Amino acid sequence: MAKRRKVSNLLGLAVLSTVSVKPMHPYEMASLMRERGKDHDMDIKWGSLYTVVGNLEKHGFLAVEGSTREGARPERTVYRITDAGLEELADWVRELIGVPERERPRFEAGLSVLGALGPDETVSLLRGRLDTMERQIADEQAALDASSEVPRLFLVESEYDLAIRRAEAAWVRGFVAEIEDGSLPGLDLWRTFHETGKVPPEIAELAERGAPED
Repeated sequence: MAKRRKVSNLLGLAVLSTVSVKPMHPYEMASLMRERGKDHDMDIKWGSLYTVVGNLEKHGFLAVEGSTREGARPERTVYRITDAGLEELADWVRELIGVPERERPRFEAGLSVLGALGPDETVSLLRGRLDTMERQIADEQAALDASSEVPRLFLVESEYDLAIRRAEAAWVRGFVAEIEDGSLPGLDLWRTFHETGKVPPEIAELAERGAPED
């Protein structure tokens, strides 16, 4: 089970990881994180960066190293990671890697109420999704191939994302095939519901019974 952290925003994790290399001011942190694609790895709201940095300092994970000024630009505060910050960074990574948690993607939410659409429209939408996913998978693979000189340690999150996308695409392909060849259990009831607008008794009974808990 995930711990309750003093700073729980994943942007805090990205900041600690970035500043662990060297002290820097928030603008430099944001530039490096964008350059490294951190906003693809986690949900980052850049407008909250200064608030997150301030909270990390408040709880002793960052400390002010000094300040810097470039030309006519305003003075910028430079932060360094503290020993407590290094411990928090390592502990946070241990939790994320070692403690499995159910994550609820938007696609799963849509699948949970798929009965609102008919089989034919579902096939059309899923085929469109597949086309988009296959282009994305090809682009991600090309990007990985072009990064062959980068140590694999710095690419594992991209490898994982690619594996997840391929698994999803394979599942969608199989589901579409079951609808199209008529082998999907309950397909006739699903189609009847959308053709007549009447809920078949079998589906009504299932709805009253409710879905099994995870």
